[in-house]
Amino acid sequence: MYKERFLKYLKLEKNYSDKTVEAYRSDLVLFEQFLKETDNSLDLLSCDRDLVRLWIVDMMERGSATTTVNRKLSTLRSFYRYMRLRGILETSPVQGVKGPKNKKPLPQFVKESEMDILLDETDLGTGFIGIRNRTIIATFYQTGIRMAELIGLSDRDIDFSTNMVKVTGKRDKQRFIPFGKELEERFRLYMEAREAEFGMTEGAFFVSNKGERIPRHQVYLLVKDALSKVSSVAKKSPHVLRHTFATSMLNHNAELGAVKELLGHNSLQTTEIYVHNTLQELKDIYKQAHPRA
Repeated sequence: MYKERFLKYLKLEKNYSDKTVEAYRSDLVLFEQFLKETDNSLDLLSCDRDLVRLWIVDMMERGSATTTVNRKLSTLRSFYRYMRLRGILETSPVQGVKGPKNKKPLPQFVKESEMDILLDETDLGTGFIGIRNRTIIATFYQTGIRMAELIGLSDRDIDFSTNMVKVTGKRDKQRFIPFGKELEERFRLYMEAREAEFGMTEGAFFVSNKGERIPRHQVYLLVKDALSKVSSVAKKSPHVLRHTFATSMLNHNAELGAVKELLGHNSLQTTEIYVHNTLQELKDIYKQAHPRA
């Protein structure tokens, strides 16, 4: 009963997606199953801190990744926070419980020299397709937007009077990202090519070969194919271009808070990982260049 109330709260009041709500449901069901296997009389309201810790140990022994364990622990924290706010429980059994430490890999990024070659010299197709593909790559690299945000762009979101693009991010949160003269020229060239190809002047900004809003898999494949031509980076995805945008901004002395706003991060801690990225790059350069490194 309380579980369903909590899930309804996430969907209706927190505006979480169906997929996210189902992930919360799955985590709570797994925890309930663990409690029943431990003692059939236990439930979500009668468990204590030791049982939560025991669940963590059980998941780790079963080979669950630390990220998975911490995500499930986060679900419990959210559930019991809800229960306390509603006055159903006085204390949370998760309070004071720490999850295993995550090993965070540094975000991968493409070198600036490789991006220059990709945007200025690399064959990305002919006619409308080539212009569109190059514009998509440039948009990722010069704005740092997410793939879903790029796909969701409409003509009305591009403001040439201010050179700003309106982006709708996670949980429908909107932000404005400036763009420079170069990207403005690419946008205008693309729109002219799109109109010549499909007779379109408004609607979805980036379109497929059929003139419809470009699908996710098509964006992913064109980015993967493009990056394969210039970079040996292991991951070749639109998100790598987002990492590349952030790393390039910080390498050129952008303030961390400004990069946070451009990326649409809620927390500065999320953006700080790119600082470690640029520091690692400096370390690599030092080791390669200094005679006593």
